[in-house]
Amino acid sequence: MANYQNLLVAIDPNQNDQPALRRAVYLVRRNGGRIKAFLPIYDFSYEMTTLLSPDERVAMRKSVIAQRVAWIKEQCRFYLDENVPIEIKVVWHNRPFEAIIQEVIADGHDLLLKMARQHDRLESVIFTPTDWHLLRKSPCPVWMVKDQPWPDGGKAIVAVNLSSEELFHDPLNQKLVRESLEIAKQVDQTEIHLVGAYPSTPINIAIELPDFDPSVYNDAIRGQHLVAMKALRQQFGISEHLTHIEKGLPEKVIPELAEKLHAGVVVLGTVGRTGISAAFIGNTAEHVIDHLKCDLLAIKPDGYASPVELDDPEDD
Repeated sequence: MANYQNLLVAIDPNQNDQPALRRAVYLVRRNGGRIKAFLPIYDFSYEMTTLLSPDERVAMRKSVIAQRVAWIKEQCRFYLDENVPIEIKVVWHNRPFEAIIQEVIADGHDLLLKMARQHDRLESVIFTPTDWHLLRKSPCPVWMVKDQPWPDGGKAIVAVNLSSEELFHDPLNQKLVRESLEIAKQVDQTEIHLVGAYPSTPINIAIELPDFDPSVYNDAIRGQHLVAMKALRQQFGISEHLTHIEKGLPEKVIPELAEKLHAGVVVLGTVGRTGISAAFIGNTAEHVIDHLKCDLLAIKPDGYASPVELDDPEDD
């Protein structure tokens, strides 16, 4: 269930405003739980300071960490004064995404929140390389928070895959809907919409087969999706008017619907493909993510294991 109680907030080291921390506090104030404000830092110049002894370099690291802890504490001061349970932790690590995921694993965090930058000119959300690593490899759900206010009457859109023959997609669809409904109960009864996209007629088939009727094909595909969507929504008692079946690519359909409905967040599943699989098969979720203008909550299938491992303590 999406009763997140152990939240990890990845602090942005480059600005004083922390939208991800605000969202985490919002959730904890309504649902209870605790927050860890976490920041991995690294300065290569300190490692290259050959004039300093190893002990002096360690002392320098500790000094920098202490400065950053004090800085984060100032960002949290208002919340701490109101007794919001926030732990502050800063670590020295040269790969931020690994440090964050290792912290998720080591302390059993059930939700990771991080700010996604907003591109002012295009109004799109910009994802950094660290963001992509977290979305692909975090074992817990990742909430990418846009640095803009939640829209008035903001809705949650759950992107479901109704066409895949892969066995994990049905339970993943159910998990997305179940967790989104749970969050909606906890966060001001946010309205939940389900959206599925289906492909248009392949052009090569229409050209190569003269007797092929594109309209019949489209009707058949849409019908299959409508049946699958009906079965899914009925499992959770969701009204038909809150479901959407649209023709087109998911990366076009989902962002357009999110904008039309003034969605505050899009919830989708990501299987975390990496390497050759990601290069040749691609991640549908990542194509969608690249076009969003709102918050994103990415959830993995049950049983997902992160490729990131804990560091050997002797290497610290």
